[in-house]
Amino acid sequence: MVDISTSLSGIKLDNPVIPASGTFGFGYEFADYYDINILGSISFKGTTAEPRFGNPTPRIAECTEGLINSVGLQNPGVEKVVGEELPHLAKFYKKPLIANISGFSLDEYKLCAEKMNEVDQVGIIEVNISCPNVHGGGISFGTNPEAAASVAKTVRSVTNKPVYIKLTPNVTDITEIARAVEAEGADGISMINTLLGMRINLRTKKPVIANKMGGFSGPAIFPVACRMIYQVYEAVNIPIIGMGGVRSAEDVVEIMLAGASAVQVGAENLVNPYACKDIIEALPAVCEKYGINKLSDIIGGAH
Repeated sequence: MVDISTSLSGIKLDNPVIPASGTFGFGYEFADYYDINILGSISFKGTTAEPRFGNPTPRIAECTEGLINSVGLQNPGVEKVVGEELPHLAKFYKKPLIANISGFSLDEYKLCAEKMNEVDQVGIIEVNISCPNVHGGGISFGTNPEAAASVAKTVRSVTNKPVYIKLTPNVTDITEIARAVEAEGADGISMINTLLGMRINLRTKKPVIANKMGGFSGPAIFPVACRMIYQVYEAVNIPIIGMGGVRSAEDVVEIMLAGASAVQVGAENLVNPYACKDIIEALPAVCEKYGINKLSDIIGGAH
């Protein structure tokens, strides 16, 4: 019998498969399709301090082996998420959750972290640092080591839950950012977020996305994710949740060999609502095929 369990900062997961934030709503939407309790955890929709309508449409552009999205963190705000969405999710899902939070200032990150710290369902706080810093000239928190470290330090100071910083791949050296957030108390890393992409409509000769550019995700970015996870695994001593184009049980094994302790599935959920279920069900057979008796034993095995 293959053991496909894993753990993140002392939290036991029945399996390493987690729907990525922004691709699975608040989770309960998928309960009509299958028993979502089979999931290792759920990283629910990115939450900000205030409600956000998001970016203008069109927000989605199809690409070869992927898609570009510029949704703009549409969400009802942290008060409603904590007061309404998570209690509703609790009716369907009984395991610890991953709370993905975003902010445009340190104060916003702090507020969201404080609110999520009070929620018993939340096991890990996942901090999206791809947002522009409105008090720092609009540069993304995640592209500057000092700015990234300041977010990690701020969130770490207001919660006793594990803090995982979600890194953007749109940097020259991702290991520099990873080391910076580890030094300020991050308990783990989530990576990679989307690459920056663009499509142009040949008829209108204008960008397809109203926002011109957006986050490029899907199978096409898998090799980039694999490479960056491999690099960061060698640079830090904290666990990694790996993601980026994962769509099969084989991809999960590969990402874990690169250094991930758990794996998030993103864009594939938008193509196939059963993606996570299919991967979990296929994992034992794939492990047997490659002589893996205990999945957690292969973490970083490619090094």
